[in-house]
Amino acid sequence: MNQASIPAPATLADKQGISWWRFLLQLVTVVAVYLIGSTLPVLPSVFAQVLEGGEVVEIGSALAATTAIIGMALALGVCWLWLRSEKRVGEVFNLSAPSSWRSVLGFALLATGGTVAIFGLGGALVEALGLPQPDPSFVLDLVTESPAMFALWVIGVAWFAAGLGEELLWRGFLMDRLERIGGLRGKVWLVLVVQAVLFGLPHLYQGWGGVIVTGMVGLLLGWVRIMQRGNLWAVVIAHAMVDTIMMSLAYADKLGWLGA
Repeated sequence: MNQASIPAPATLADKQGISWWRFLLQLVTVVAVYLIGSTLPVLPSVFAQVLEGGEVVEIGSALAATTAIIGMALALGVCWLWLRSEKRVGEVFNLSAPSSWRSVLGFALLATGGTVAIFGLGGALVEALGLPQPDPSFVLDLVTESPAMFALWVIGVAWFAAGLGEELLWRGFLMDRLERIGGLRGKVWLVLVVQAVLFGLPHLYQGWGGVIVTGMVGLLLGWVRIMQRGNLWAVVIAHAMVDTIMMSLAYADKLGWLGA
C-alpha cells in the first residue's frame, strides 16, 4: 500500500505547524509529569522502608495500578493544558461520535486481532533474531493477585490508563504534534514510524524484543487512527480489549481454567 492510498485526516492539509522547540517542551513536560505522578504514590513506602533499615521496597498490586492511573491522568492533564492553549482539545482528543460505528467496531476488531497476531508472530520473530521474547509476567502476577485486584487492573489500567489514556496520549497528542512539526508535516508514513518507535521505547524494561513488538503494535494502531481520520474510538477500544484479553487469560490460567 502506498502513501497516496492512505486517507489523511480531513484537517491534515490545514494543520498549523508548531516549532521543534515547542514540540520538545511539550514532550518533556508531559513525560516529567507522568514520571512524577507515577512516583509520588510509592514515596511513602520508600521512606518507610528506608527508616526501617533500607530493605528493598516491594510494590503491591494496588499501588502499582494506582501509579499507572495517577501518572496517566496527570500526563493527560498537561496535554490538555497545552491543547487548550492552542484551542485544539476537541480536534486532537477526538472522541466525537463517528460517522459510522460499524466502521469503528470493524477497525477495532481488526486492530485487536492484529495486535494479538503481532504478539504471537512478533515474539517468534525477535526470538529468531536472538532477542528474548517480551515477558509481561511480572505485571500479570500483580493483575492476578486477587479478584479485587483483577477488577482494578481491568477497569483502571486496561480501560482507563492504557486503552483511553495511552491512545489519547500516543495516537492523539503525539501523532498530532508530529503532524505539525517541520520535516514531518504531510509525511504520513514517517509520522507513523516515528510515533511507533517512541511508543516502543518505554517498553525497554521488557528488553529490545519488547521494544520491537510494541513498536509494531504502535504502527498498526497509528495506521488505524489514520484510517479513522483522527477519530480515536477504534484504537481506544482495540487497546483496551487486547489488555483485557491478556489479563483475563492470565487470571483464568491461574485459576486452572485453561487446563494443564
